Amino acid sequence: MATSPSYAPRGAAAPAVRVAYGAMPARPAAQAAALAGATMGTTWSARMALPAGVAETTARLAIQAAVDEVVTQMSTWESDSDITRYNRAGPGWQALPEGFFHVLRHALRLAEDCGGAYDPTVGPLVNAWGFGPHQRAHEPPSAAAIQAARDRCGWRRVRLDEDRQAAYQAGGTYLDLSSIAKGYGVDRAAMALDALGITDYLVEVGGELRARGRRPDGQPWRVAIEVPDASDAHALALPLADCSIATSGDYRRHAGDGDARYAHTIDPRTGHPVRNALASVTVLHPVCMQADALATALTVLGETEGLAYARRHALAALFIVRERDAWRVVATPPFETLALAR
Repeated sequence: MATSPSYAPRGAAAPAVRVAYGAMPARPAAQAAALAGATMGTTWSARMALPAGVAETTARLAIQAAVDEVVTQMSTWESDSDITRYNRAGPGWQALPEGFFHVLRHALRLAEDCGGAYDPTVGPLVNAWGFGPHQRAHEPPSAAAIQAARDRCGWRRVRLDEDRQAAYQAGGTYLDLSSIAKGYGVDRAAMALDALGITDYLVEVGGELRARGRRPDGQPWRVAIEVPDASDAHALALPLADCSIATSGDYRRHAGDGDARYAHTIDPRTGHPVRNALASVTVLHPVCMQADALATALTVLGETEGLAYARRHALAALFIVRERDAWRVVATPPFETLALAR
């Protein structure tokens, strides 16, 4: 199995959303298949019902090609990627590949809509806190280092030219799409399966998932959301049909210990890691790219602002709140409706 380029360090944390399925007896007209591979410093997996004439190898290669293309365009961990080229460029307009432009456009729209709680230019701060490419977080950066990074951030620094499919580099702007590109990779993998005529699948990249149709035995796909304490306990299991799910949380990737512990998710508005009572946020959305980015935005906003935003936009979101000796689970009405569908 070839190892593709990565977004995150090798041996990245396990996903917070897990597939919940039992045996997969195939329907007479389809063959059950379980595939896996490596990408973005983590793994991808896919379960599907292969129609007649589609081989497992064909499906595996199609998924790998789809996620590899995302890495080639949007991985800050690769020295020759399109995003690295943009980040190193001097002031001026930079032409972008179609996928990169599409993801960046959505990221900028979300940044504007949530008041900068989500920001694709947060890269200098991510790097300053030791969570960027080829870095390990050991101790917090100095106030001067944080301010220097903040001076390079701000989603308004990036302008897009739709006609030329280009983005303006103001000089020193450093894009980091890690909180959205993985979800987009799931969407691209799903599109690759769609193109092969596969209509029943569950595809996952590093814990972000997208489902279409049903399991090969005719039952719905089901996923289990973990209690965010690395105990493998589940908050709940729910069906997933023609929908995506993504989770953002601080319990698997962080630095420091005890009171000095800090999360890998940076609040672009303050320049510091998120420090609120949220342990994780899970979002259901038809598009995994959007679920991925929204989960991060809601995490940064925190329980009160995040719930208000989710309700205002009718998002299906689940908030797991860390309390002194327990976990409190808060779900929006659309999420409750989907969870009760089980």
